[in-house]
This record gives sequence, C-alpha cells and structure tokens, in this order.
Amino acid sequence: MRPWQEEAMRDPDATRFIPRTAGVPLAAPSRWPTADPDVLRPYDALATQVMPRVKDAPLARPAEAPEQPKDEGPSVAKASGRMAIASLISRITGFLWKVLLVAAIGSGVATDSFNVANTMPNIIFELLLGGVLTSVVVPLLVRSQDDPDHGQAYAQRLLTTGVTVLFIGTVIAVIAAPAFTSLYIDSSGQASAGLTTAFAYLLLPEIFFYGVFALVSAMLNAKHVFGPTAWAPVINNLVVIFTILVVWLMPGSIDVDHPAITDPKVLTLGLGVTGGIAAQALMLIPPLLRSGFRPRWRWGLDSRMKEFGGLALWVVGYVAVSQIGLTITTRVLTKGTSGGVTAYNYAWLLFQLPYGVLGVSLLTAIMPRLSRAAADGDTKKLVSDLSYASRISTVTLVPISAVMTIVGTSMGVALFAIGKGPLGNAERMGQALAITAFALLPYALVMLQMRVFYAMKDARTPTLIMIVMTVVKVPLLFLCPVLLNPENIVLGVMMVNALTYVIGAMLGQVWLWVTLGNLRSKRVIGVILFTVVASVLGVGAAWVVGLIVPSSLGPVPHAWIELILQGIVGIAVSFGVLMALKVEELKPVTSRFTRLIKRG
Repeated sequence: MRPWQEEAMRDPDATRFIPRTAGVPLAAPSRWPTADPDVLRPYDALATQVMPRVKDAPLARPAEAPEQPKDEGPSVAKASGRMAIASLISRITGFLWKVLLVAAIGSGVATDSFNVANTMPNIIFELLLGGVLTSVVVPLLVRSQDDPDHGQAYAQRLLTTGVTVLFIGTVIAVIAAPAFTSLYIDSSGQASAGLTTAFAYLLLPEIFFYGVFALVSAMLNAKHVFGPTAWAPVINNLVVIFTILVVWLMPGSIDVDHPAITDPKVLTLGLGVTGGIAAQALMLIPPLLRSGFRPRWRWGLDSRMKEFGGLALWVVGYVAVSQIGLTITTRVLTKGTSGGVTAYNYAWLLFQLPYGVLGVSLLTAIMPRLSRAAADGDTKKLVSDLSYASRISTVTLVPISAVMTIVGTSMGVALFAIGKGPLGNAERMGQALAITAFALLPYALVMLQMRVFYAMKDARTPTLIMIVMTVVKVPLLFLCPVLLNPENIVLGVMMVNALTYVIGAMLGQVWLWVTLGNLRSKRVIGVILFTVVASVLGVGAAWVVGLIVPSSLGPVPHAWIELILQGIVGIAVSFGVLMALKVEELKPVTSRFTRLIKRG
C-alpha cells in the first residue's frame, strides 16, 4: 500500500484526488472554475474537487502533482501571508508619512526640495548595486549554499565587496551633493537649489544603509528567513513619522529664502529620515547573526560574479537609461510652479498603490511558474501563464483605474489639503492622478513582461525596450514647458509618463510574440473588452452618486464624502457587472476574498 493510501485509511475523511482526464470538464456543481481554457489546468493551484469517499476504493494521486515534503506547503503559505500583511502595513505607514510631510511643511518649495533630495540616494544606490543585486547576485547566493561551507565564504566576499563599494560611493556622493542638485534642478524655475543641496547633504548617507539593507536581506532570504526583511521598512516609516511630527510641532517654518543645513527643521527632518533608513538596515543584523552567518573581511571576486558580468552590465544599462528619463522629468517639473515635484511624486505613489497591493500579490504566485517554464523550455506553458497573468491583471486593475479617474481630484483634496497643504496644490495632485490612471494596466503589463524576459535569462531586451521608451519620452517631456503654462506642466508630465508605459506594453507584447509565437492575445483582448464595459458602468454610477453630494460642506469634507461614496459605488458596480457576466478570471480573486472572510 502506498504512503498516501495508508494516510487516507487512517483518516476516513481524507480528500480523494481524482485523476484528471484531459479535455473532460469536472462535475457541473463544482464551485471552482473547471480549467484554464489555454491549457486545461485548474485556475487555482490549490483547488480540489471534493467527492464522497467510496468504501474500499483505491486512492490515486494526480500524476502532474509531484510529491512534496509535507511541511513545505504550509510553511510557504504562512510566510507569504505574514509578508503580505507586513507589506500592506509598510505601504500604509509609508503613505502616511508622506501625507504628514505635506501637512507639516506644506507642498511648496520646501517639500519639492526635500523630495528631489530624497530621490538622489535611491538613484545612486540603484546604479551602484541595486539593479545588479536583485537580478544577478541574489540567485548566486542560493547556488552558493551547495558549496562545502554552505556559501559562507561567498557571502562574506559579497558583503566585503558590497560594503566597500557602498562606502566609497556614499562618500563621493555626499561631496558631490551640489553637482547632483544642479543635475536635477532647473535654475529657471521656482525650485530652491540651495535648500535641495542642504537636504542632499543630510540624505545622501542613506545610500550606504540602503545597500546594507539590500545585501543583508538577500542573505536572509537565501536562508529562508523572510520576516525581518518584511517588517524592517515598517520600523523605518515609524521613525520618519515620529520625525515629521516633531518637525510639525517645532515653531516657525523652513527658511526658503536663506536655506542652510543648520536650519533646525531642515536638520531634524534630514537626520530623522536618514535615521529611519539606518534603523531599517541595522534591524537585520541580529537575525543575520542568528542564522549562522559569521562576518569576516574576505577580499576578491567570486568566479560566479564574473560569469554573470555580461548580464550585470545589461541590468546596469537598464537602470541608467531609466534614471536618465527620471532626471529629465525632474528638471522639467522644476520649471513649473512650486509644488510640481511633490504633486508628481505623490500622484505617482497613489497610482502605484493598487498595483503594489493587488497586482504584486496576485502575480507573485505566477512568477515561479513562469521561471520554471522558461527553464524547462516549455514555451506553451510559459505563454499560457503569461496570458493568465495578463487577464488576472486586467480584471483586478482596470476597474480600479477607472474609478481612480473620477475620484482623483477628490482624493487629492481629501488627503493633502490638511495642515499647511494648500488647496490648489492638493487639487493638482488629484488631477495628476486622474490623468494618469488609465495607464495602470499598461504599467502592470510592462512589469509582467520584464519578468518574463528575465525568466528567460534575457536581460538585453528589457534594456532595449527601456531605451525606446526613453527616446519617446524625452522629446515629449521637453514639449511640456513649451505648450503648457507653469501650473499645468505636472499634468503634462504625468500624461507623458502614462503614454510611455502604453508604448512599452505594446512593444513588449510584440517582442514576446516574435520570441514565443502565438500569445493567445484574443482571449486577453476579450477579457479587456468585458472589463472596460463593466468599468464604464461603474464610473457612470459613481458620477451619478457624486451629483448628490452637497458642495456646501466645504472643500475637504465634500472631498472625503465624495471619495468614499464614489469609490464604493464605482468598485461595487464594476466588479458586480464582471460577476454577472461570469468572467472566469475573476473567480480566483473572489474565492480568495471569500476564504479570508470565512477565516475572519
């Protein structure tokens, strides 16, 4: 008798696994989608057809489900659930401190200067180490665990090299702070180069701590330790929130006309934000030591790092090209009225939230399947998984992007017209969000397509696609100050950014079609059309609801009520229509929420 048969005999309520006959649908009463039409596989990898047990009937295990260790599935599921909770809390607290920053110091020149300076450490870190670390080095850490010393020497060599490069790069960046400011700030606009430089001196040391966090996170993840890396950003956000509250309570305002690093509010804000990144990195040191790693200076390059040198160069090229676009974007924004950089950054943050909360979590499960299919050379499976991920992205993100279009202005006023946040700037943030919301699905598709290319060990194509996107983007950006008045430059920049992702999605789809052949695009287009119809009905219902909200309540209360009512009605109608149309791709999403509600 086989092991799972013995287990089932001990448990009379054991689930029976019924062998699947290709092409034959499951029983009609099944509450799960029967199969992915592309490959006749269950939509949900955990879906099980439950049938009454027949006495003395032999039990069978599906041939396509390889036997796994019993504790692997539950541990992965628990780790994924905890990381999802930590990620959600991290995004909420991260967004909260940005809202508080506007309330504490306004959304004008001071906030623009801080935001420009605060982007510099991220950009320089990505160029120094970030892109290579995530795309090249992390897989090598996992492979090194097969060494006789379980990868200890390789990890020590990686940490030694990384910390050295980060320290030297950080020192050079701090010294060159005025040069970086001149690169990002257009002196013909209303931005303050002096204040940006003062913030840059205080914030550029973040480069070192960003790098340490990324390196130690990679080592912990390679050892299957995920909790500390997921919760560390929350600690960072809490430190920053406390710092901003202190700045808010301090008397006076930031002196924009005579900026200095010794300004109490500038000094407190700069040191506090850098301290948050330092706390985020240092929080991982104890878990790393508990994992068995022993730090030691070990010089020299590992042969595996040299082996992937060509791939690393393409990744660096991708980061460099993308940062060229970001640099020009920032310079164009600083030509407009004050608050343009802040409006752009915060609108882009709101734009990415649905993808970060829904898109990433729903697509995470599909990524291992994409990588496995690419490694096996199974083009049919790779294409079907790509098609499935595209359809899931469509039904979850298109309704949200449609509702964001109509509630964008209300969202901007509700969130940012508080404290020292001017009403006009808050409205511009909302308008910028509404203008770019249509690009939410193209943005998600570009991210998905890039992952498919990397799964096929193709780092060249994403870089080439990014070059094309940047070549299209840059001339349009330079047209914005020519065609638009200073107040509307940020709206033009957001539109250009959105159109760039539309072009990128189309180009990536054509490139994948040339590489993989038939991508089953007809089904994806069909799902898009159904979802667009449902979303239009949802937007219409939200618009009608918005008409009944009295304008006499005042700008902020009116915006909050309108945001809540239109958001609820728009989402409910959109997804309700999709459910009424029985769109199969929506069922895995609704089943997940149903299980969560039942557990609660």
